[in-house]
Amino acid sequence: MRNSMRGVSLLELMIVVVIIGVMASIAYPSYRDYAARAKRNEARNGLLQIANLQERFYLQNNTYTTDMTNLGFALASDNHTDTGSYNIDVPQADANGFTAIGTYLNGDLEATRCLTFQIDGTGTRTSAPDADCWVKTR
Repeated sequence: MRNSMRGVSLLELMIVVVIIGVMASIAYPSYRDYAARAKRNEARNGLLQIANLQERFYLQNNTYTTDMTNLGFALASDNHTDTGSYNIDVPQADANGFTAIGTYLNGDLEATRCLTFQIDGTGTRTSAPDADCWVKTR
């Protein structure tokens, strides 16, 4: 009497492992790009929120402020965005304008693309080293 249950051969197992490896090598770069875009969006949204809060503060006080608590801007600990990827700060503010900067904190590939975001009181948006980080979706 033969056993009707047959096991998986080593060759079949290796084929499955290779297929999974190929699928992972295709999916991982897409995931990495998606995660980088999410981090950039977090920095951009935080800076735009600061700009809006600065204008509201200016209407009430005739000056801008460097104190984000006075603005009512809530950040995670140590002025970091929710994921801890960017540090957001307002290093300069007076009656004539302000500058808000988001600086990338990790030393990975994203640091070579969108290391800093900046917005000022006139609404001018800059980024470095890639000047298109404000508009880039990829």
